Amino acid sequence: MNGPAGRAPGEVTEDEPGDDRGTEGHPEGGMGRPGPRIGDAIGDMLRDAYEASLDPSAAPVLQIAERDDGLVIVLPVAPWIAPIDQWPDEERRALDLLKGRVLDVGAGGGRAARALLDRGHDVTAIDISPGALEVCRRQSIRSVVRGTVHEHATTGAKYDGFLLLGINLGLLETRQEAPRFLRALAAMAAPGAAIVAQGRNLTDSDDPLHLPYNQRNLRAGRIAGQRTLRIRYRDVATPWFHYLNPAPRELAELVPGTGWELTDITHFENSTGSYLATLRREG
Repeated sequence: MNGPAGRAPGEVTEDEPGDDRGTEGHPEGGMGRPGPRIGDAIGDMLRDAYEASLDPSAAPVLQIAERDDGLVIVLPVAPWIAPIDQWPDEERRALDLLKGRVLDVGAGGGRAARALLDRGHDVTAIDISPGALEVCRRQSIRSVVRGTVHEHATTGAKYDGFLLLGINLGLLETRQEAPRFLRALAAMAAPGAAIVAQGRNLTDSDDPLHLPYNQRNLRAGRIAGQRTLRIRYRDVATPWFHYLNPAPRELAELVPGTGWELTDITHFENSTGSYLATLRREG
């Protein structure tokens, strides 16, 4: 996950089935409990991780990914800004599928945008985090957009490729939101454009940490692999946001009518459930 760029995290629609969470605070509706302040946690952690990357003696920067049922996972932030020689082979090969002008969606600290620039691409990094875009600029990524893909689609910009690296296929959010997201990209697509997106299949996970959550989603009419999360860093948290982790067959069901055709799925060899999806512009 590089960073949200579809809707502002926490901007949860009221008509999503079974959504019993509260507003942007606690998922139980806000009971006056103490908790982290809501802010640009992603930007804060990326700034610190970038500074740490310049100092070999610096301690690792860690984030917390918190699921709305209470599960928390501590993860290093360094992979969000890692140079291309530290990437998995599958992520490096993803760049080979792109041509021309590229929109790096959910750019985070700009690791993919920087790698694409080094390959000679014309790249724009888009993210809703001001701190993330600050880190992009510090890496000489000059074309940056703060906002959502829906907002950017109104500008008339056109791209030959759209990159959603770092499991950013999750930015499709929900069954209801996914077609809208894909149509926004289609509105910016030049003839022959492609989407290259990294996803993770949690729908078919047999991990005991995922099974009860998946069942709850199915009872509520959601895709089993949908997650409601927030990112925490120090005393700051993002608002809650949806993140979609569909099986490839579920992704295929979301694509018709969006202006795209799902043309290829490549599974990562050494990562449980991760895959690379390629979509081509129809017409």
